[in-house]
Amino acid sequence: MAFNVNSPVLFVVAGVIIAAVLAQSVYFLVKAWRRGLAIGMAANKLKRIARTAAVFTIAPAVAIVISVITLAKDLGVPLPWLRLSVVGSLSYETIAASNAESAMGLVFGQVSALTAQQYVTIAWVMTISIMVGIWLVPLVGKKLQTGMINMENRDKKWGDIFSASMFIGMISAFLGYVFCDFATVFSGNLSGLIPPLVMLVSALVMCLAGLIVKKYKWRWVGDYALPISLIAGMASAIPITAWLS
Repeated sequence: MAFNVNSPVLFVVAGVIIAAVLAQSVYFLVKAWRRGLAIGMAANKLKRIARTAAVFTIAPAVAIVISVITLAKDLGVPLPWLRLSVVGSLSYETIAASNAESAMGLVFGQVSALTAQQYVTIAWVMTISIMVGIWLVPLVGKKLQTGMINMENRDKKWGDIFSASMFIGMISAFLGYVFCDFATVFSGNLSGLIPPLVMLVSALVMCLAGLIVKKYKWRWVGDYALPISLIAGMASAIPITAWLS
């Protein structure tokens, strides 16, 4: 029997794990609610906080749905649904899956069917790689944070520079992925321009959202700027790819 990335068994496995995560969320929500009442917070205030938090989860949820749709073509629905419901992001998951497929001679976004071995390999790459960050937090997180606090106490300017450098370093890693095929432009293959142009569209939409927030004081636009820029970038990829391919 041929392997199916959308097998009902995979949906059940993913559903059970996600249900456990949701149960944890409900447990801590109840604990937080009871603790709020215990320290004297009014029930109306707690309800208002809960409603506000629920509304502001819509924006990242849109980005997650887009991410699942993006990955579902190659990997089916269960694996992306599981990964992005527990831990993960579109940028990381796409790079991890793409690198794993490339190592097996496949092209991300152009895979018609995966074997069980290929599927398990991709799942392991996506899972183990991101767990490194989880393991590092309890090992070096406290020491790193303490070191940064001490640096800021000694010289706030250098503390800010160090923090900004770490952030720029992280962004540079993703920029390298965006521009990795740019050299093909010099050989006449314009497909290397597609990722930079898509990134440019997303960046322009994000800047536009920032200008709208600043000029019109529409704070809600800032909350939805990320999914809006994601959607705009993905939508622009269609005509840009048709134009340059």
